[in-house]
Amino acid sequence: MLPIRTIRRTAGAALLLAGPILAATLAVATVNTAAAADPRLLGTFKDWNAFAFDEGGHKVCYLSSQPKKKEPAAAKRGDIYVLVTHRPAEKALDVVSVVVGYPLKKDSESTVDVAGKSFKLFTDGETAWARDADTDKAVTAAMRDAKGKSMVVKGVSGRGTKTTDTYSTDGFAQAYDAINQACGVKR
Repeated sequence: MLPIRTIRRTAGAALLLAGPILAATLAVATVNTAAAADPRLLGTFKDWNAFAFDEGGHKVCYLSSQPKKKEPAAAKRGDIYVLVTHRPAEKALDVVSVVVGYPLKKDSESTVDVAGKSFKLFTDGETAWARDADTDKAVTAAMRDAKGKSMVVKGVSGRGTKTTDTYSTDGFAQAYDAINQACGVKR
């Protein structure tokens, strides 16, 4: 049985996939989107976009980015992106999730390296998550402090293919400030 944190995140993940690239995915996930309004773009901050929407009368804010480099380049994959989400009504802040565009190896871990700091994420399907709120907070702080550096995510597919995705942290701090303001989060 999945931990409650996993179940909650997995169920809510469909709502966070909004954006031009993911419109088709969002349309299919009607169970989770019935109570949600379309996400509103708060702004584009270099390599990051910030969004907000209402879900059942509660504000949800998130920021997202896509990798600058994907290895192996020839690997067949779907959409690849990282999200940091605030759901203040649930007291869930800085929730980090990474969608890798392929089914990850069952019971595997992915790693996130940000400016010399390394974090392990548990995997479920195509998504990697921080194990707890403290790790979410630490990853988010590292991304915020990594001004002008990169973030590297590594994972292994169900077929054994090792992937490495490199993200820019340019604009993360500004996008993070935008979702904090939109969701009324004091940092």
